[in-house]
Amino acid sequence: MIIKKYLYSSLIIIALLSSCKKNSPTPANNPTDTTTQVTPAFDINTITDTYGAITPFTYYPKWSVYNVHDPSIKKFGDYYYCYSTDVGFGITVRSGIQIRKSKDLVQWEFVGWVFSSLPALGSQYITSQGGTPFDALWAPYILKQGSEYRLYYSLSSAVARLSVIGLATASSPEGPWTERGIVETSTDNNIVQTNSIDPTVVTTPSGDQWMYYGSAWDGIYTLKIDPSTGLAATAGDKGVRVANRGFTNGVYNGNIEGSEIIYNPTLNKYFLFISYDWLQTKYNERVGRADNPQGPFYDYNGVDMNTNVDHGPMIIAPYQFIGHGGWQGTAGGCVFDDGNGQFYMGHNGRPGVDSYYMDLHIRKISWTADGWPVVSPERYANVAQTTVATSDIAGTWERIEMDYQIVPGYGNEQISPDFQVAAQITLGADGSINGNSANKWTYTAPLLKLTWSTGTTDNVMVSRERDWENSVATTLVFTGLNNVGTAVWGKKR
Repeated sequence: MIIKKYLYSSLIIIALLSSCKKNSPTPANNPTDTTTQVTPAFDINTITDTYGAITPFTYYPKWSVYNVHDPSIKKFGDYYYCYSTDVGFGITVRSGIQIRKSKDLVQWEFVGWVFSSLPALGSQYITSQGGTPFDALWAPYILKQGSEYRLYYSLSSAVARLSVIGLATASSPEGPWTERGIVETSTDNNIVQTNSIDPTVVTTPSGDQWMYYGSAWDGIYTLKIDPSTGLAATAGDKGVRVANRGFTNGVYNGNIEGSEIIYNPTLNKYFLFISYDWLQTKYNERVGRADNPQGPFYDYNGVDMNTNVDHGPMIIAPYQFIGHGGWQGTAGGCVFDDGNGQFYMGHNGRPGVDSYYMDLHIRKISWTADGWPVVSPERYANVAQTTVATSDIAGTWERIEMDYQIVPGYGNEQISPDFQVAAQITLGADGSINGNSANKWTYTAPLLKLTWSTGTTDNVMVSRERDWENSVATTLVFTGLNNVGTAVWGKKR
């Protein structure tokens, strides 16, 4: 079985900073500098798909949305904080988990690292089992419990399934951080279990906490957490499996990992988001829902996600709008809210022109009439949501339907990203689609219905967002599911 490995090794780089201070007094006749220092206004157009000019480690303060993989984001006070895997384009980076913050989810500031080196407790566990820990921390998860910030980290090794999930705590989201203990472990043995990486935690309305984790081998597991400590409620508990995926001729249809769990209080349901397939190419996001945190979680067709089939809906996958190189590796998602009920998804995005670059994507989440989450086809850019009239809908659009092709295996087999490619459609002012009266559209804000002569109906929601592919400040977009649970995106040209 193949273990999740990142494309770049980690190297601790010690930056020696020096400063000097003048000891002589300032002359009394030295004129005072009254020049007003002006901070240049942020220009959203400076966010590019690739970032070759700032890839050397010395430029890390400028990494903003760059070199982000497996983000975990939460809002603490006025800031959203992002914690992510130790990666860098074409370079080795120091280990420690990268930290960024933003007030608007668009302009991000690089803050620093959680650890100055690999955490001792996690490293000691892997060493005690005969392994050597990778010099990189993966897939963190952040939460706040009372006044305490809790950061879960993943540390693995070259030994198959020899991994550990540890916990560090702090009184501030920027640290300093102190290791508290080991939450979960896995080893290369004959026990049926998953790989102990990719943690995520949910807190129930009654205050109970459950962790979900896992990558490959045996799907996604959940175990109870002690809210007073953040550690496993029962030491040594591996938990129980709640999600798996399908096989072809005894081979996994692809990886299953990177789960994220949330509770939606409006719907009174738990939503389990899961990443499928190889992280550099076909990486895509699925979701199921349950009435309680232990499951069962059901997919769109009402099938228990713990059965050995592939589950939907698939709400994001590698995609390509017209005239653009596309985005692949579009999963490893985190889901968070703004404190007022608006949920977002943050995830990796790798440009199709060079998939070794890794960008942070943030997308607004909407909810279908029957209670499923869907994400915007465009990254969030804080665009004003003014009224969209029926007359605004008519015109030329690009439409993406999230089809999927099974390619069993991992990186060696899933070479193609399997882009979901946009096709141009025309919504006529007379309510027809593509000039064919057998295809019809109707609009009652914000709901747009596209009825096709094939029997398929797209039930989507219209909003305004930035057209990132063409650097246009605002355009119309839509997102939703069709009547068979396939995600559908659109962008007006």
